[in-house]
Parts: sequence; structure tokens; C-alpha cells
Amino acid sequence: MGGTEHLTVTRDGATLVLTLNRPEAKNALSLPMLVGLYDGWTEADEDDGVRSIVLTGAGGAFCSGMDLKALAGRGMDGEPYRERLAADPDLHWKAMLRHHRPRKPVIAAVEGACVAGGTEILQGTDIRVAGQSATFGLFEVRRGLFPIGGSTVRLPRQIPRTHALEMLLTGRPYTAEEAACIGLIGHVVPDGDALGTALEIAERINACGPLAVEAVKASVYETAGMTEEDGLKAELERGWPIFGTADAKEGSRAFAEKRPPVFRRA
Repeated sequence: MGGTEHLTVTRDGATLVLTLNRPEAKNALSLPMLVGLYDGWTEADEDDGVRSIVLTGAGGAFCSGMDLKALAGRGMDGEPYRERLAADPDLHWKAMLRHHRPRKPVIAAVEGACVAGGTEILQGTDIRVAGQSATFGLFEVRRGLFPIGGSTVRLPRQIPRTHALEMLLTGRPYTAEEAACIGLIGHVVPDGDALGTALEIAERINACGPLAVEAVKASVYETAGMTEEDGLKAELERGWPIFGTADAKEGSRAFAEKRPPVFRRA
């Protein structure tokens, strides 16, 4: 497992846990954090033993966005990582899930601040859990900036347009209850319980057939911009082969034999 000084990588069974670890700055994005995120997504994609990913933050915060001092040209931590960024100028967008979608399900476990770039990364995750004191929002316009991490495209596709535009154009903070009400997050839990709840959801996913899970996720995203007719065709192309897998046969057999299935990605 990889990781950097600002990104911790651990395993919880078949779940890879990526923890934004810069609590003194409310986990503001740094170059070491972005490189660590990119490497974490890559590890999850390449390791068949990983069936789900949980993204969370250390110190009672999720992510407060980009380090504005760096954006103003006053430097960013992590000089040793600059060669990585030079070799792949798209690395930071992949790290923030703007230009990359992991094939495994990604569950966000949010406590505290999840604003600006934090809310932008959140939109690249699949399932979202937040503590009741968590806050969300896209503050860029208040600073004369643009939320270029994908929010003007993704947010109106994930929540009703009127709510997306209000969030984008006012730059105001949203409570966890408000975020759940408009559909930005799926679960509000007591403070401190977000990670545990996310891991419980991950464990339920991990118990399912991994080929089926990955195919379902891929189908949802690849058909999102299609007409219903084209989407249904694409769904058949993606889903029908799953029925011929050994895992599908094992799932049916285990159900008949009243035992947990043993899936082998085959």
C-alpha cells in the first residue's frame, strides 16, 4: 500500500480506505495529498482483492478545498512530488475524480468541512455518508473563482438544477440535513459515525459478486447521457455477459444451498 504524508492508505478487509490526512489545514488539498489520492485510485483499480473504496478525512474534517496560498502563488508543500505532476499534467484532475472514475464503488465518509474542492471531489464518489455537523458548499464565486473541478457539469446532473444553481451561484454553506434533502448525500448519521457507517455499506457491497458490482456501476455511468433506447441497449451489452460467469452460477447455487456465496471474479 502506498500513501504520502498527507494521504493515508489502509485496508479493512476488501475495502481500501483513503484518508485525507492534513488535519491542521482541515485537509486542504496539497500536492502530496493529490499524488496520494491518484496512487490510491490506481491501487484500487489494479488490485482485484479490493472490492470497494472509502474516502474520508482525518481530524474531524473531510476537505476544505484547495490550498489558497498555493493558488495565490505562495508555494505548495511537496516539492518531491512535482516531477510526478510534470510527468502527468492531468494527475491532479484524476486525483480529484474529475478525469478518472474508479471501477470499484467509492463511498465518502464525511465529517466536518466538505467545501469547495471537497464538495467537488464528493461529486466523483458513488455513495455518501455524513455526520450531522458536516458542512457542504461551493464557495468559489465568493472569491471571484470558478469551481473548475467539474461542479457546473456534474452538480445539475446529480441534484435538481434549481438547487445546483443556488449552491453554485450563492456560495453559501449547506448543513448535512440540507445536503441530504436536495440529494447531494444519502445518509446523515451522528457525528463520528460516518466512517463506521461507510464501512458497513462497503462490507455489504464486498459480499456481492465483484464482477456484477463493477458492471452495474459502469452501466449506470456510461448510460447516463444516453437516450433510454440507447441506454437499454448498452445495458444489455454490459449486463448480459455477467449471467455466464462462474460467479453468477455460484450465487445461484449458494442461494439454493442456503449458504454465503464464494465469489472468485470468474
